[in-house]
Amino acid sequence: MEVLIGKDKGRKGKIERVFPTQGLVIVGGVNIYKRHRKARGVRKPGGIIEMARPLAISKVALVCPHCNKKTRVGIKIADGKKQRFCKKCKGEL
Repeated sequence: MEVLIGKDKGRKGKIERVFPTQGLVIVGGVNIYKRHRKARGVRKPGGIIEMARPLAISKVALVCPHCNKKTRVGIKIADGKKQRFCKKCKGEL
């Protein structure tokens, strides 16, 4: 996936988690923020922790593995099974 808008525009990463009801995704290595955490005893020390925040699904685009371009996804039915394909190069995803 490639980020289209914001401070990480143009950066690529894999989707780690999806929140379909909110329309959000977490992309690895993108939209990283620092959180200052207070110590909670011996097992949970305090410090500055880097964490990935979710992005809106509309702000990311799929990158085709064949043509390496941002693309939309098409669906075709062959032999009773749905197959996703790249709208630019017609390669299967």
